[in-house]
Amino acid sequence: MKIIILNGNPNSENTAFDNYLRELSRLMEFRNHEILVFNLKEMDIRNCTGCFDCWVKTPGKCITHDDSHDICRAYIKSDIVLFASPVIMGFTSALLKSAHEKLIPLLHPYFEFVQNEVRHLSRYKYYPFMALLLERGSDTDEEDIKIISDIYRRDAINFKTSLSFTRLTSDPTEEVADEIDGI
Repeated sequence: MKIIILNGNPNSENTAFDNYLRELSRLMEFRNHEILVFNLKEMDIRNCTGCFDCWVKTPGKCITHDDSHDICRAYIKSDIVLFASPVIMGFTSALLKSAHEKLIPLLHPYFEFVQNEVRHLSRYKYYPFMALLLERGSDTDEEDIKIISDIYRRDAINFKTSLSFTRLTSDPTEEVADEIDGI
């Protein structure tokens, strides 16, 4: 499987988080998966301005010239995308949130009604499964984890996929790797 990891750790001093992802990546490569890690803090990812040019002027591509183009190309070619972030003030990092928002060009601007809800039409036939890996902050509680998971689960619906799991960095990497293998 092709797996991309979006590392939303904004803090270079948080080496434990980065080391966890390195260990998980090595384990997944050992299990014959193709891994691509995007260290978002080292990339130029500008905020989405909500201009809708990715839908109207340059369909499928953000008009802003930044590294989000590389992420979108890898995203749509992958089987699984692992969104990884420390929990900061009750949500994922601003880095991960910005990168996540820049995936909107992968959808059409047109909508359909499904089960009494408005949803985007797909631009592609296939979208990868989503997964979430979170590192608890000192003030993170179960409600924070549930809210984050629920938001990503709802977002996955628009991306014509599902959120396969939410795991924590307190879980052994082998358990997270087993969860990925089970997708």
